[in-house]
Parts: sequence; C-alpha cells; structure tokens
Amino acid sequence: MNPQTHGFSVIGASVSRVDGIDKVTGRAKYTGDLIIPGTIEGKILRSPYAHARLRSIETKAAEATPGVAAVLTAADLTDIGLYIGRGQNKDQPIIAADRVLFAGQPVAAVAAEDAGVAEEALSKIRIEYEELPAVIDIDEAIAEGAPLVHSFAARNICFSTELVKGDVEEGFAQADAIFEDSFEFPMVYHYSVEPHTAIALVDGNEIQIWTSTGHPFGVRQEIAEIFRYPLSNVRVHVNFVGGAYGSKSGAKIEPLVVALARKARRPVRVVQSVSEAMATSRRHAIKCRLKTGVRKDGTLIAKQAEIYLNTGAYAETGPIVTGRTLTRILGPYRYPHLKIKSHCVYTNTPSAASFRSIGGPQTAWATESQLDMIAHALRLDPVDFRIKNLVKKGEEVRPKYKPLDADLSKGLKLVLEKLGWDGALTRDGRGRGVGFGTTDPGAPLASTSTVHALADGSVVLLCGTVELGQGAKTVMSQIVAEELSVPLERVTIRPIDTAFTPFDRSTGSSRSTTVMGKAVELAAADARRQILQLAAEYFEAPEETITLKDGEARAGGRKISYGELIRRHFAMQGGELVGRGYAHSGMAREPANPLFWEIGIGAVEVEVDRETGKVRVRKYITAADAGKALHPLQCEGQDEGSAMMGFGHTFYESYQFEAGQMINSTLLDYKVPTFDDLPDEFESILIEDGNGPGPYGAKGLGEGGIIPVAPAVANAIAWSTGARVKSLPLTPEKVWRALREVSHGNETV
Repeated sequence: MNPQTHGFSVIGASVSRVDGIDKVTGRAKYTGDLIIPGTIEGKILRSPYAHARLRSIETKAAEATPGVAAVLTAADLTDIGLYIGRGQNKDQPIIAADRVLFAGQPVAAVAAEDAGVAEEALSKIRIEYEELPAVIDIDEAIAEGAPLVHSFAARNICFSTELVKGDVEEGFAQADAIFEDSFEFPMVYHYSVEPHTAIALVDGNEIQIWTSTGHPFGVRQEIAEIFRYPLSNVRVHVNFVGGAYGSKSGAKIEPLVVALARKARRPVRVVQSVSEAMATSRRHAIKCRLKTGVRKDGTLIAKQAEIYLNTGAYAETGPIVTGRTLTRILGPYRYPHLKIKSHCVYTNTPSAASFRSIGGPQTAWATESQLDMIAHALRLDPVDFRIKNLVKKGEEVRPKYKPLDADLSKGLKLVLEKLGWDGALTRDGRGRGVGFGTTDPGAPLASTSTVHALADGSVVLLCGTVELGQGAKTVMSQIVAEELSVPLERVTIRPIDTAFTPFDRSTGSSRSTTVMGKAVELAAADARRQILQLAAEYFEAPEETITLKDGEARAGGRKISYGELIRRHFAMQGGELVGRGYAHSGMAREPANPLFWEIGIGAVEVEVDRETGKVRVRKYITAADAGKALHPLQCEGQDEGSAMMGFGHTFYESYQFEAGQMINSTLLDYKVPTFDDLPDEFESILIEDGNGPGPYGAKGLGEGGIIPVAPAVANAIAWSTGARVKSLPLTPEKVWRALREVSHGNETV
C-alpha cells in the first residue's frame, strides 16, 4: 500500500521498527539484564506435592548459610495482605501457609549474594508435608465426593454463568436432526521467550519494582493494597518485555519478590526458569458438551452447551474467561434458541490465567469441529453450510451486544480464493478445512498519554502501553509523527515508570492500537493545536492558512521550525508544549460491548500419512479485519504469529501429569512448533474497511488468528481420511488410532 495515496505520511507504511536495532544488537535491556546497585538473587522453593498439609518448616540451617540475606515463609507476612488475585477473587496466597494446592506452589524463598548460594540454602530448608488426595482433571474434581480444593467451593465449582435465548427445547423440537458431541482442549503454556522476571527494592517508605509485566498500573495497585502503601509510594518500571500472551497480566511473582526484598533489606532479583513459569500460569483446559439442532436444509435452530474450565488451584482470571466462553462458543452463527452454561472448576494444578483470545480457541475447537460433522452427516458442503448461517455485518451475535462490525463472507471468500478451494478434498487426496473465530475483546477503555514537543523540535511520548514484542512502540511513534507532521526518527517513547507515565488500564485484549492509540492520537492532536496557535501568532495569519510539514510551520512562503516557535514562546529559555489525550468509553460513536469484534478466519490444506498418523500442513491462509492497518507488516506478523501459536496446541502442546506432578515442564519435554512446522504456503490477508473505533479507523488484531487453526486442521483430516479426533493435540499416535477406528467402522475418537 502506498500511504501517500490515502493522504498519510507514515500511517499505513511498514516502517522499520523503532526498537528493531536495539533488539537485534542486544542493546535492548530486559528486566533480567538490569543492574540495580546492591541487587542480590532470589530463589523459590516449591512444593513437590499437588495437595498437602504443611506440618512444619525449618529454616535455621538455610538462614545460617554464608551469603544468605533472608529466608521467607508465610510466617513473615502476617502484617500484610497475604492473598492476591484478579478482581474480587483474591484466593491465592503469596506463599503457601497451611496447605499447598498444586505441585510447584511456592512454600519458601531465599535471597542471597548469588544464585548458587540461594540454591544451596533452599536445599537446607526442611519441610514436613502430609500428602492429601488431589484432583487433577475436571471429571475428578466435579465427581460426587471428590476432595475439595477449597472448602467454600462445593463440588469444586469456582464460578458458573449461563446465557439463554429463546426456548432451546422448542428449538430442538423444530429440528430435523440433533447432534451431540463432546470435545476436550488441554492445558497449554504461553511460552514467552522471557519467563516471569522481577526486581524489587523496598527503601524506607517507597517500593520500586522492575518487572516483565503487561499491567504496570495493575501491579502497582495490587502491591499497594497488599503491603498497605499509598499508590504514590509504589513505582513500577517496565521497558522491554520478551512476550507475554496473557501470562504477565496482573501481579504474578511481584508480591513474593517485594516480600523477599522487604525482609532482605536489599534489592532482590528473581528470574524464573521455564519450569517455574509453567507452574505460574497457563491456558484453561476445557471439556465441552454440545447439543445442536438443525433443519435438513442446514439451518441452525438450537444450541445447548455445557462447558467446564479447569482453572487450577486458584480463581485468577477463571471467572472472566468463563464468562467469555458464553459468547465464543457461539462462533459467528445465528441460533434462534440458546442455552449455554459455563463452569469454572478448581483443581490441584497450576492456576490458569489470561491467554491470547481467552476462551476462544477452546470453544471454537468444539463448535467448528461439530459444524463439519453436521455438514458431513447432512451431505452439505462445509463452506456453504457456514455461509448459510453466518451472522451478517450489522446483525446480532449475542443479545444486548454490539452488532457484528465485520464482513465475514467477504473475508471467507478472500481466504478460500487464496487457498484455491474447490471442495473439501483435493484431487490428490489432501483434505481441506475452514474455521471461524469471533471474539469480543475485553478492551476496557481508560487510557491516557502525553506528547511533549521540545525546544529542539524533538518529541517525547509518554504512554503506558507495554512493548511485548507486538510493535506498540513503532505504531505509537507513527501516530505521533503523523499527527505532528514530524519525521519518525524525531519521536522518542520513554520507558514506563508509573510515577511519571500517564495511566493505562493494561496491555492486552487487542486494545493497544485501538484504545491507547486513540489516546496518543488525541494527545498529539492537542500538541498540534498548540503549535498551530503559536504559528498563527508568529505569522500573524489565520490557523487555517498554515501548514505543518517535516517539523516546520509554513505560511505565505515563510517557515519556522517547531523548536524555534517553542523557544520564542518560552522567552528563549527552552520549554515544551504538552499535549494530553484521554480515551474513554463516552468517546465511542456507538458506546457498546464490545468496542469492536475481532475475527479470525482460517483455511487449511493438509496431507495425512496413513501409516504413521503424521499430519503435514501444506497451505494455511488466515485473514484478519484490521479496520485500518497502521503498520501492515506488523499486522501480518501478529496474525501469522497468532496462527502459528495455534499450530502448537493443534499438534503438540499439553501439560502432562503423573501423580499430580507435571512431567513435561522443560524445553526438551514440552514440544512447540519450529520452523520445520511452517506450512509450505502461509499467508495472511488484511481486511481494511476503515470502520474501527481506533485511530484512522483501526481495530485491534493479534488474537483472532489463533482461534480457527485446530478445528480447521481437524476438519481437513476428517474430510481426507474419515477420521475425526475430538481431543487435542492431534499427535501422530492419536491420528493413527483414529485412522484404525475408521478402518473398524467407528468414525471418531
């Protein structure tokens, strides 16, 4: 795209990333790279049991180890708020007190002069456990008489919710056919390149934290509440973060690190291993039962679903994700009659957290798989069947929600054309599959930013959006450069420090470009307004006769730089102009939930080795509705990266447990896709209708691409071989067994 043809200078251009050179040369400093004078190392002792009572903890030998500054247990936290959690669900202790509820739960921590000394001290801590019965999966947890993870949660149900529309029994009575199926989606790890890392300093009346979080202001709030400090005395610093995908939403290890630093009276750094990170957060596993009624012409009439989410030992985001599944199980399809129930279940496993498109991949796995099964049974083309039932742009997806703002039929057509779709089976026997995802991003409005035009003509942006690798620094810089008509290289974004950075709700839920981008646009426009005002005074001309370009104001053949205007305004003493932007819910053209609909459309062509069950993806095409792609290459990267992450849970990823302990929590044992797994043809399509609520009509993206991958692949396998697998991942062994079942006359496993 040539941005000039659309009246833009840098918006719509795939400019070089502003942080690219720093990252590829190693100059970018991540939390673990920072050197805070006097910092010592922290290590955490974790429970080997999934469920046990703590009978005693003996720490004297550890405390006597030379070089040890502090040994922390729950006994050190009696003067503060012991529990952390999201929203009202504060049920997770910073460190285990009376019981441990999952293998890997922190029971003690050590701060020492170096990591080796800290590890030595950990080995000297003596703990007496009384092992208790544990429940690991959903069926165990909700069984009659099962051990309770928490005494207050009957049958281990953490939270339940439902969605009802019409009369589902009446709908089933009207249906010509009813289909009932069950599906399973496993626990999977976020696999950020950088595990959770934090440095804490408790100095007198101030707490400072340097951390790899996506929620700096949320961490500040939680630390202030736990340690009973005013917000003004808690500072959270964030610069570069090596990926998150939801794993770094809210406080994770920060409260423990602050508690350890408080006792040590020294700054303490904790860098988790991959195994520790896997015990800190993961995606919700799901078991889902679907009952769908359909007429013989393919019209969907009724849908009933019972969804169970494995939230682990503590609620964390479980209730939020549970609520989201009510919408996401529907997909983008019309159902006159609905009855959806969703339950969040406690188990003795690591807590589940936010994960790219919360609840989306799990529920689409069930819905999109069953749709193809219905199409096959009714002898309908799977694409035509979907098109017949697709919600159109402007129609209702869910009662009381904003109508769909995307053209799904248009996106599907583009994807199928690019794939070369002429049926679900190619002439050489390869299978093809499609899948949809619609997600209502939890993009809460409340973002502020300031743009500072300095006396030398350079510009500084302060905003709370965290650079997680998604390219936020580049896009925000583009918006400022566009609004102020300055070269991109003149814009600098300062690292986040909650003492000075304007408030932002969070980085996540596809909200950065849409919500913070709007705040940045408004702040830059405010600074532009002030520059025009100064220029009008200087030129003694109306503002509408003045043009701004390349950091200069021009009128009547004369020009003056922004820097000169600012210096003159401040009596040649330097100074700066400050533009302020605030994006909030009242600004939306049609305030509604959600702010926008994010879509994912995927089409795939696979080849199945019938002797081994190995599946090879030959082609994968994905499409996303960007509204307006401010940086097309980054948009494509986000969508393709999202789809590639989907290949992980499709083919490889799943937490494995034996006797309550995870047995694949290392980089060697936990398999993820590599470059060898890239499809032979892999392409993303950006749909740009300019109708988004963000700057220049942009919408958020990056979460939709992961949703349709697994069902599209499973559908392609089924059309190619007749084998239907209803639990992920689609390992060669599982596919091979499904193929054997087909040969014995049974279609599904």
